[in-house]
This record gives sequence, C-alpha cells and structure tokens, in this order.
Amino acid sequence: MNLVQRPRRLRTQPTLRKMVRETRVDSSSLIYPLFVKEGKNITEEISAMPGQYRYSVDTLPYELERLSKAGVGAVMLFGIPEKKDELASGAWAENGIVQQALQTAKRQFPDLYYITDVCLCEYTSHGHCGMLCGDQVDNDRTLPVLAKTALSHVQAGADMVAPSDMMDGRVAAIRTLLDQNHYENIPILSYAVKYSSAFYGPFREAAGSAPCFGDRKSYQMDYHNKKEAVKEAALDLKEGADILMVKPALSYLDVIKTVEERFDVPVAAYSVSGEYAMIKAAAKNGWIDEEAVVCETTASVFRAGADLLLTYYAKELAQFISEGRIG
Repeated sequence: MNLVQRPRRLRTQPTLRKMVRETRVDSSSLIYPLFVKEGKNITEEISAMPGQYRYSVDTLPYELERLSKAGVGAVMLFGIPEKKDELASGAWAENGIVQQALQTAKRQFPDLYYITDVCLCEYTSHGHCGMLCGDQVDNDRTLPVLAKTALSHVQAGADMVAPSDMMDGRVAAIRTLLDQNHYENIPILSYAVKYSSAFYGPFREAAGSAPCFGDRKSYQMDYHNKKEAVKEAALDLKEGADILMVKPALSYLDVIKTVEERFDVPVAAYSVSGEYAMIKAAAKNGWIDEEAVVCETTASVFRAGADLLLTYYAKELAQFISEGRIG
C-alpha cells in the first residue's frame, strides 16, 4: 500500500519508543505519604494497605533511609497522636507527633524534603476536620487552629505545608500567619480540589481519622462537579497557594487536566489509599500484573497533566524508573 503516514514507524524499537515518548515520569516528581504514630519501637502494618506501615519516631529513620536509597526525595507526614480532644490540641503542640518526627528526620536525613499534611481529623475526638458548633463544622473558628498547626510544623522543620481540610479561607489564614512569623519562603501545597470520595476508606483506618458521626460532604467536594474544582483552585491560588492538588487521582483525570490547563502553577495529584488497596488486592488474587498496572496508572496521571504525584508506590516507581521500566 502507498501509505505516507505510518505511525508504527515510531514504535519499532524500544529506544525509539522512549525517544518519542510524550509523557515523562521522573522520581523527582514522586512524594511518599508516611504515617507516624506516638509510641516506641512501632513498625505496624496497615491491614487495609498491605506493604504500608505506621512508624514511631524511633523507627521512622529506617524507612527514611530506604526511601533515600530508592531515590525518593520527598515525603508527606501524617501524624497519629496517642490522645485526641475536641480542640485538636495535639495538632499544634510543640511536642506533637509530627513535630517530633520532623525534628528527628531533619537531623538524620536533612537532604530529604519534608511536607506535612495540615488537617485536624487525626487529632479531634470526633474525627472531623475542624472545630464543631453543635453537630456542624465551624469554618471560621477552624481557620486559626489550622494556621497555628501549619506554623508549628514549619517551626519544627517542615519545608512545605499542605492543608487538606477544605475549609474556606484556610490558605489565606496559613499564608498570613507564616508571613507574620518570617516564613515567607515556605510554600503551600493546597489540597485545592479534594472530593468526598469512597476511595479514602483504607486511609481512615491507617490514620484513625474516621468521623464519629455524619460525613464530610459539607466541606469536601461533590464528585459530580468540575466547574467547582476550577472555582476552588482559583480561590486557593488567590489566597497564596503555590501548588494545587487534585485528590483522588484516577477517577479525576479530567479534573487534573482542567486544573492544569487553567492555572499556570504546578499541579499535584494524590493516588489515594483506595486506589492502592484495589491494585494490591487484585494483584494478590493473580487477576492483574501489579507492576504493569502501577506503571500504567501512574503514566495516566502524568499524562493528564500532573507535575507531582503523591503515591504509596513511590519506592517501587523510583526503582522502575531507575531500571528503565517506566520513565
């Protein structure tokens, strides 16, 4: 046949396929979520997330060393306190679990980049992400607590803070307090577009953060909405966010693409616990090739427009990248 255009010409050799690859995946774009728990000598596997663990401050450095050797350069810390109360006092305590973890981590592995999740759900006795007024979350009364928590993380050594609560105005509150305390150069990675999702189930077991009553649909987004995602992202950017996140990732690739096209800032995506758990469960049953699915789904997130990816597969992906199995 007399075909002028033959797209298969560029697929004939592995080297050529890599040369013309449109989507590049690099380990510098990966962020690994880590759970740190109060106590000692804890390395506790999370039953709903096989291969993921809760660490105490004394065992955390062993995992940080593994991450560093694997080529993962950034982590996000989630704290699990021993005690909770209605005021989430453990979130901003000088000797809180995240604050302790930061001090140890920065001292032993200063070359890693430390991001902290700023939310109150792990620290409140009721499990909601803010202060309560009756059975409702009080948006405005929550803002100073979130700002105080972010400041305490930075004072303990955080390189970046990431508010995930979805309260209106929290980015502005955090930015104002950080600037007032001369932390103008600390960036904010905002969970700008965080949907109320069924994919969070395993995380709530991991962090002990399930609400004691009701749900989070009054502050997390309705998964039917995309225009609202643009609105939320624009507001956070105006308030001082430096990076915008879409969470979850796989069911919201269209939203990642929309945010990436509309805003001239880096876009992050969070491949959440439910996405991880589904792959693990299917692989355990022999229904899928785990490595192949991890690589394919990861590429899809970057192809959609993400610049950064929070993923529980960060260590494996860094290895796959170094071995040329994805990249």
